[in-house]
Amino acid sequence: MTLDRRQFLRQALLIGGTALMAEEAFAQAAQQLITNASAGKISKKPLIIPKKIIAIDAGHGGKDPGAIGAHGTYEKQITFAVARELARQLEATGRYTPVLTRRNDSFVALGQRVVAARKANSALFLSLHADSVPNNPDARGFSVYTLSDKASDSMTAALADRENAADFVGGLDLSHHSRQVKTILLDLMHRETTNSSLAMAHATLSKMAPSFVPLQKPHRQANFAVLRSPDIPSILVEMGFLSNNDDEKALREEAYQRKLASRLTLAVDAFFSA
Repeated sequence: MTLDRRQFLRQALLIGGTALMAEEAFAQAAQQLITNASAGKISKKPLIIPKKIIAIDAGHGGKDPGAIGAHGTYEKQITFAVARELARQLEATGRYTPVLTRRNDSFVALGQRVVAARKANSALFLSLHADSVPNNPDARGFSVYTLSDKASDSMTAALADRENAADFVGGLDLSHHSRQVKTILLDLMHRETTNSSLAMAHATLSKMAPSFVPLQKPHRQANFAVLRSPDIPSILVEMGFLSNNDDEKALREEAYQRKLASRLTLAVDAFFSA
């Protein structure tokens, strides 16, 4: 038996406790696990570990091609190809159940991608993209984005004021709680998610380099819509620059796509084993 802090804080939202109560209750529950283990009260039967659900978001699609490379490569094609390969490799480990936010060349609104991940009860959200800077064809390399701190703080405050905040926090009804309680507990949950997102970003950087060329300062922060979930650790990976001849050529190659997926799979493993 293990405890997930985000899940625990989500339950605290249900009962409307204070932040301090939530933290204390979590610590008490963890201590009880240790006590039970020491007393031999935990069953010695083999544990069945449920598979982690991983949401894989292939950027763009349908009427939205995304970036277009110097030789006509569409970003939506590259992201979907890598997403499918990543799903295949994650499933092959036997430890994960991948969920694609789009399963073909269709347009899916950004908000719907996050909704789909939440409905699937995803433990992690990976959004795949390819960059382009036509006026700087020498720019190349990968980067990893997490939600900016300012965006995170402002979003938490906004969520506490929304009547449909339940849409963003696992369907919980927060209407009976004061704004102060909602703000504190949402902030706690979001901080846990932010820390986990940073951990996944660092795992990705460590597994991608040196096999792939990173941008200078490859970990970046931005207010991307697909990174705004308060309860699912999320990162956005820019896999390279389609405006760069070398990156575009590599991203079109199936062997390169398999290698990218392999490194991302290792990053997912590192994240969950930490």
